[in-house]
Amino acid sequence: MSKYLFEANYVGDGIKGLMREGGTKRRDAVVEALKSVGGTLECFYYAFGDTDVLGVFDIPDQASAAALSLMINSTGAVSLTLKPLMTLEDLDAAASKTPSYRPPGQ
Repeated sequence: MSKYLFEANYVGDGIKGLMREGGTKRRDAVVEALKSVGGTLECFYYAFGDTDVLGVFDIPDQASAAALSLMINSTGAVSLTLKPLMTLEDLDAAASKTPSYRPPGQ
C-alpha cells in the first residue's frame, strides 16, 4: 500500500452539499470511495485557508489513486490533489542513487 496526502477544496454545489450533509457524511463518502478501490483512510481534517480538507489515505497502487482522483474531480463539486508520500527508507534509497544529469547550458 502507498500513502497519499490529499488536499481538497469544495467548489460550487460541493459547498452546498457540505453545508447540507455536514462533515462526517463527507468523510464517510471518502471512506466508501476508498473501499471501492481497496484503500483505507488514515486521517481526515477540515481546515481554514487555501485548503478545505486534507488528510492521508492508503491505496494499493498508482492506477487506483489516479482512478479515484479522476472520479472525484470529474464531479466538479470537489477539486482534489494527491501527493504520494515517501517513507524515510524510500528517501534513503533515493539518496543512495547517483543519476547523471547535465544542467541547461553546460
